[in-house]
Amino acid sequence: MSHEIRVSLLRRHRDFRLLWCGETTGKFGASVTAVAMPLIAVSTLHASTWEVGLLSASAWLPWLIIGLPVGAWLDRVRRRPVMLTAAAVSFLLFSVVPVAAWTGRLNVGLLVVIALLTGTAAVFFQTAYTAYLPSILTPEDQPEGNAKLHGSASAAQIAGLGSAGLIGQTVGAVNAMFANAATFLLSLLCVASIRKREPRRDRTAVRSTAMLDEVGEGLRLVARDPWLRTLTLFGAASNLALMGYQSIQVVFLVHTVGLAPGAVGGLIAAASAGGIAGAFIARRVAGRIGTARATLLFELGFALFALLIPAASAGAGLLLFATGGFCVSAGVVAGNVIKASFQQRYCPPELLGRLTATTAFLNYGTIPLGALLGGWLGTIFDLRTAMWITTAGVPLAALILLFSPIGRSRDLPMVPRPRSVPGRTRPRPSPSPRSR
Repeated sequence: MSHEIRVSLLRRHRDFRLLWCGETTGKFGASVTAVAMPLIAVSTLHASTWEVGLLSASAWLPWLIIGLPVGAWLDRVRRRPVMLTAAAVSFLLFSVVPVAAWTGRLNVGLLVVIALLTGTAAVFFQTAYTAYLPSILTPEDQPEGNAKLHGSASAAQIAGLGSAGLIGQTVGAVNAMFANAATFLLSLLCVASIRKREPRRDRTAVRSTAMLDEVGEGLRLVARDPWLRTLTLFGAASNLALMGYQSIQVVFLVHTVGLAPGAVGGLIAAASAGGIAGAFIARRVAGRIGTARATLLFELGFALFALLIPAASAGAGLLLFATGGFCVSAGVVAGNVIKASFQQRYCPPELLGRLTATTAFLNYGTIPLGALLGGWLGTIFDLRTAMWITTAGVPLAALILLFSPIGRSRDLPMVPRPRSVPGRTRPRPSPSPRSR
């Protein structure tokens, strides 16, 4: 029966299908940008390792600056119009890059500004999208929905990474930015076609609480709950290490390994293919050994393979990069599938926007720091040494999970304890028992 539901969700749920299509195409474009922007900086603008790290950091810096207030604000308004606006802004901004190149005005400074602005749009879109999903899916469909979204996002990421090098080689890295702009246009059209409308927020209710208090409520929710606190701290530490090596991997592959720019996207795509495998096996493994144990397996066990990445060399040595990246991607995506379904069931709907923003602020807030760290390490050491240091941090971060309640449990809880959620006096009734 569960297999039937899993197969039929995309067929029978039009609104989810549109959201899935819009999100997937957006991930494809973002993946093209993840390779194209550094390639533009390195091959066209001759940027330094530090400038490439700064460029990567700029795309994530808005999470650190506006992530918390955006989450509180989104709990006051309908999320779909916010997603539409963010997609439209991203479409326009990414179109600026090739236009600036044609007019001779493209430089590293402009790329950094565009990365900052599109990163800001991403804060609004991603926070709204995460809080919006439960409004169109029932609790029973949410695990499958999360798995499909994470799986397709990984597939789109692989296709985008692989296409980026090919597109860049065919039409130039600058013109490849048109592919990203087009995907945000398609995402805009898909979200605009969703029929279900969110109910209007009760303005009287939302005005009774100051924005600052709502931000504080989200922070207290995470700080007081051992499960949310552990996952958030781990996410912050893990992203610091992940972005540390990912921000300089293009430079490492081109300058140290000697890989041609056109082949960089293909290799990173092969490494990222683990994301599809992770999304596919996440629920099955969690069902067999428990959600907490599966989280530990994916986030710690698979992370150990990150140490293969800096050992990569030309020729057959590229398999080390592909294998290490494949395992890391599988573990990250599988862990995210389990975590997303856990948070959507565990957190009361009225606090989901604040929870999303608080965890994103702490998780994504370390990404620009990791990018700057990678660029700095690549400047004071050689690139291979910088890769060794940053990849070693990936399994070390997972020790937070090992020495937490997750390391002593079989499953993540379905509902919070009575005092773990501000404003609640008793736990919610448990949804139908599914292991996730």
